[in-house]
Amino acid sequence: MWKEEDNKLKKTFEFNNFIEAFGFMSSVAIIAEKMNHHPNWSNVYNTVSFELNTHDAGDKVTDKDRQLAAAIDELVN
Repeated sequence: MWKEEDNKLKKTFEFNNFIEAFGFMSSVAIIAEKMNHHPNWSNVYNTVSFELNTHDAGDKVTDKDRQLAAAIDELVN
């Protein structure tokens, strides 16, 4: 579940290994590019963490962030 705090939607995903995590990031990159809404994210070995907000809206959480979060969730479901 995504957590909204500090004007960001936050979530961390855990995978079996680095290859799975990196593959997931590649899939998210394609979606983010199509949406023209790019995440703030990080990867350490088998985890990928996100902090989503909209810079053009004063670094607040907007519908764009919720739509990207939903698309990210669909990749893992």
